[in-house]
Amino acid sequence: MNNDNPYKNCLLIDDNLLDNSITIKMIERANFAENFVVTHSPEDALKMLREKFITPDLVFVDIRMRIMNGFDFIEEYRKIGINRHYTKIFILSSSLRPADIQRATKDNDITGYILKTLTDNVLLEIARMKSKKY
Repeated sequence: MNNDNPYKNCLLIDDNLLDNSITIKMIERANFAENFVVTHSPEDALKMLREKFITPDLVFVDIRMRIMNGFDFIEEYRKIGINRHYTKIFILSSSLRPADIQRATKDNDITGYILKTLTDNVLLEIARMKSKKY
């Protein structure tokens, strides 16, 4: 990727510390986002979004988390108001369950489903989406 960050504000929501470390390293190495906020809790992410602590143009969210799963997070985020033309939401999960993939694919607010872990090629593809109109 070039030296310009394709995304300004990126939010990662995942309760797995090891996965977060890998994702952070990949994003930093790719110079992918100007600002990058990580939280282990969907509830904390919703609080940050409601209080306008971050207005992400990109969200990576895991599905399987302890208290609130990724799909529940997206439902609550809808209540705040997702701007699909500004914010892209990606499920970043290790789940191979067909029901999870199908649910994500059918949801208009979810841009894509990525199997953990992020790769340079996946980040490059997401960066290319930045210029596409939705």
